[in-house]
Amino acid sequence: MTIHWCGTGLSAIPGLRRLIEAGHDVTVWNRSVDKAKAAVGDLTEAIKAFDRDALAGDLKAGDLVVSMLPGEWHVPLAELCLEKGADFVSSSYIAPEMRALDAAAREKGLCVVNEIGLDPGIDHLMAHHLVAEYRASDAYDAGNDISFISYCGGIPKHPNPFRYKFSWSPLGVLKALRSPSRSIRDYSELNVARPWDAISSYSAPLPSPETFEVYPNRDSLPFIEDYRFDPAWPVKQFVRGTLRLNGWTEAWGDVFAEIETLSGPEGEARLKEMSDTFWDENAYDEGEPDRVVLCVGLKAEKAGVPVWHKTYVMDAWGDARGTAMARLVSVPVSLAVEAVLNREIPAGVTPAPHDPKLVSRFLAEVDRLAQHLQVVDHLA
Repeated sequence: MTIHWCGTGLSAIPGLRRLIEAGHDVTVWNRSVDKAKAAVGDLTEAIKAFDRDALAGDLKAGDLVVSMLPGEWHVPLAELCLEKGADFVSSSYIAPEMRALDAAAREKGLCVVNEIGLDPGIDHLMAHHLVAEYRASDAYDAGNDISFISYCGGIPKHPNPFRYKFSWSPLGVLKALRSPSRSIRDYSELNVARPWDAISSYSAPLPSPETFEVYPNRDSLPFIEDYRFDPAWPVKQFVRGTLRLNGWTEAWGDVFAEIETLSGPEGEARLKEMSDTFWDENAYDEGEPDRVVLCVGLKAEKAGVPVWHKTYVMDAWGDARGTAMARLVSVPVSLAVEAVLNREIPAGVTPAPHDPKLVSRFLAEVDRLAQHLQVVDHLA
């Protein structure tokens, strides 16, 4: 059984190294062999130039493919796994085309695991923990009004005037700013065309409380079911979103105004130009620490009075182990790989596991990756 790890970008290395150091049979595939050798050449010589056909030639039934490549590769590699009888793991969101593979994966008894990085990934694990704890509490009542928040952000440990720094090309961040979102506010669906139309303030219950700017992203609504909410629960608020340093909205005001005017090929060209400029001016310096803050909160109210309210809080930053972002994305991927090999994850297309045993085990590992991890009880 071989693990075929595809992609050795910045967010892939700690998890990859962890699997190799644990003695697993790993073949590393990357478009640049030299970059892969620089990342893990001290641990392995099993490094090959990534090519779908070459991978297909090596892939055998019972193997496992990890895709840490750009998103457009995930579905083709998952399809290749189904064809060859291999399992698949990626950290990315489950695209509709990926979800469409569920029946075939179940029929063949194969695991196609996604959404097991940082966000999505660790946030899911925190949500599963909180929902299970609330359900088991004395305060539980199916009639309680439920509010749920999940905010995650990669931010500079040492703030800069732009209130943000880039670990890789800013183009993805710029394109995300053009995306609409769906969430729930005051029991009603909230549809937002652009993030800057719904920026609010959030006080994170860190050891020294900090206030951040937050906004909803993507479509939060499908996660109500994923997090095992009872359909009978009245949902007052449900939002998954992005967290940014205070002052981000003001610092990016001109960016928002220009993005709103861009369209067509000329707009795409301008986005690329903006991306290049931001990379020149606001990329992380060599060895400069990044920071990741993640807060997932669940509150239950009866007649407007909170009866259960806890927030899972994580604060992590770059240190001698490397960047916080890299270890928080890739180590959960490696944990999912081992869980698949141990047959602890069901067949089919699945996100981060909700099995309490795996949730506890994975979060215990996150505790070692982050400098601060705590469940805050707001009513204690």
